[in-house]
Amino acid sequence: MRPLLAFSTIVDTINEKLGKICDWLVLLACLVSGGNAMVRYAYDQSSNAWLEVQWYMFAVMVMFGASYTLKRNEHVRVDLLYMTLSRRGQLWVDILGTVFFLLPTCAILAWLSWPFFMQAFVVNEHSSNAGGLLRWPIKLVLPVGFTLVALQGLSEIIKRVAFLNGIPVESLEAHYERPTQ
Repeated sequence: MRPLLAFSTIVDTINEKLGKICDWLVLLACLVSGGNAMVRYAYDQSSNAWLEVQWYMFAVMVMFGASYTLKRNEHVRVDLLYMTLSRRGQLWVDILGTVFFLLPTCAILAWLSWPFFMQAFVVNEHSSNAGGLLRWPIKLVLPVGFTLVALQGLSEIIKRVAFLNGIPVESLEAHYERPTQ
């Protein structure tokens, strides 16, 4: 189990660092958006590249932030039954949900988005907007993002199985907080 927990620690560390980058991207996207609006209205100047940079930052925040959110156990779940289960029951639901829903979905989406990226990469796709950016780098975010979520899902399975087998896992963030309505 130690090699698996080591793998889990590596995945957690990568997604933690990407999550921190996403945190900063929120601020940067706000600054770019505000600056772009100010320049557009104050000086009647604009650039499609600045608009596209905002979209690209948002895409990175969503796709890379998803694995960070899963690591922090802050993802959305249907909790009608989940909140009534014991801690062990909740861990089992997490494991089964990850194995039967999260991992297959991420694998399919990563697999299907790879040709989407490759086609753009081969033709060196650019935005059709004047002054727009390269498109293929942001299309790479899709398969990478789904792969990161799948890897974090594997990490969560490893940590939950270890915990259920009595192995103390410091990085297990399995506390569930009922949403306030």
